[in-house]
Parts: sequence; C-alpha cells; structure tokens
Amino acid sequence: MKVLFVLTSHDELGNTGEKTGFWVEEFAAPYYYLVDKGVDVILASPKGGQPPIDPTSDKPENQTEATKRFKADAELQEKLSKTHVLADVKSEDYDAVFYPGGHGPLWDLAESEVSADLIQSFYNANKPVSFVCHAPAALKMVKNTDGEPLVKGKKVTGFTNSEEALVQLTDVVPFLVEDMLKANGGIYSKKGDFETYAVEDGLLITGQNPASSEKVAEMLLNQLQK
Repeated sequence: MKVLFVLTSHDELGNTGEKTGFWVEEFAAPYYYLVDKGVDVILASPKGGQPPIDPTSDKPENQTEATKRFKADAELQEKLSKTHVLADVKSEDYDAVFYPGGHGPLWDLAESEVSADLIQSFYNANKPVSFVCHAPAALKMVKNTDGEPLVKGKKVTGFTNSEEALVQLTDVVPFLVEDMLKANGGIYSKKGDFETYAVEDGLLITGQNPASSEKVAEMLLNQLQK
C-alpha cells in the first residue's frame, strides 16, 4: 500500500514576524504508525524539498515518542528534505492521502487549486482522504461532483475555535478551521480542548488536534485494509 503525505510549504505566521510550518508530531506519529505496518509513505509539498517545521512543535513540552524517534531518524530527515513537488504527483499512484497539520496549511494548502484538485481526484477514485488539526483547511476549496463543498452534509472535525484561542492565534490566522468547515456545510463536532477525537464519513477522515493524529492514521489504515 502506498500513502501520499502532503505537507505545507508555508513558513510565515501571518504578519507576526514569527515562523510556522507543519506540526512535527502530526507528521511523525501517523508516519511511523503506517510504515511500521508495512505501508509505503511518499512525501510531497507545494514547493517540494524541505517543508518548514513549526518551531513551536519542536519545543521540549511538545515532544512525544514519535517526535523523539524522528529526531534520531536520519533516514527520514533526509527523505523529508526531498519532498516531491505537489503538482508532479498523481492520485492514481497512491491508495490514499494524508495531510498533517500545523498552521502553515491555512495559508498555502487551503488556497491551492493543485491540492484541491488532488483531493478531489483521490475522493472521486474511491480512495480515502485524511486530515488532522489545521490540515482540514485544505478542504476549503474542494468540491464534490455536484460542485458543492466536499464537506457539505458530512461529519467532520478539525482544530476548534477554543483551541485556537488557547494558543492565542485567533487574530493571526486567515480563518478559523471550525468556522470554515461549518460555513461549507460540514456537520462539525468536537471533544474537549486537546482531547483525542477523530471522525470518518465514508472516505473522509478528520482529526481535531495533535493528540488525534495517530487516531486518524489508524482509521485510514482500517479503510485501506477493508
């Protein structure tokens, strides 16, 4: 089985002068969960090459067993530095797609027609599409075959407004994931702040926050093994 991971290439946290990118745990935990079970994971990003790591996710208090493993994994770090250019990948070469979060996707993947078209092509080919934390932002422009938002009428979750408030970025981000999913007609649900929570509705799998990243990978693998 081959799964495509799509990471952000965006590294500017609005106009704060601070850096952002992808959240290490949301990449590492699902990556190792899948590869340890024999899945071949290929990495891509809008610009290709090394995607930016959110410095906050690198802080000691945000480390997990998966991030520690990543830090010691020279082979994966090398692989990560050479992600494929997103426009060059095709859904027919993979069995599913997974989008790790971090704040970066709010700026690039949310507004990327290349990404939206890719998600649509996976979905229309009856292949699972999965997202965690801020990565459901990438669903913003994705349509179904009727031209309606893909999330319309579907059970979804993603980083909550209250979680965004707790990290004090409500006024920095271009939009709030929870609000966007609801505005696009998604049947949005959530658990408590930073609790593990993921939902699936057919081929669409979404997780609420960093604590939910491995749960999303677990649901994804279950779908692939059906």
